[in-house]
Amino acid sequence: VQLQASGGGLVQTGGSLRLSCAASGFTFDDYAIGWFRQAPGKEREGVSCISRNDGSPYYADSVKGRFTISSDNAKNTLYLQMNSLKPEDTAVYYCAAERPPITIATMKHGIGMDYWGKGTLVTVSS
Repeated sequence: VQLQASGGGLVQTGGSLRLSCAASGFTFDDYAIGWFRQAPGKEREGVSCISRNDGSPYYADSVKGRFTISSDNAKNTLYLQMNSLKPEDTAVYYCAAERPPITIATMKHGIGMDYWGKGTLVTVSS
């Protein structure tokens, strides 16, 4: 299983970025897959996740209405469209995958996600 995140960069407050996560080595739409982030000095947090538990993606309260998760199963690629970015969104963003079902704790903190890609840094300047 391989996951490779890309698309990070430096953006001003209010700007947008789209992250991509290219997946290989597993049947993409059989796995729960999501985005997590970790800012310096802070714990890792779940940003958004396609759990495969039901039809609704998970979003952290802090990103609801601003971020949108999507996937292209034909390309085995997960995306995170990030709009209205804030300085507090600054973090290293990771994509991760796990066989479903996954728990709320997993979606919120990444606990139990077995497969992780290298992160991509997002920096939002004020």
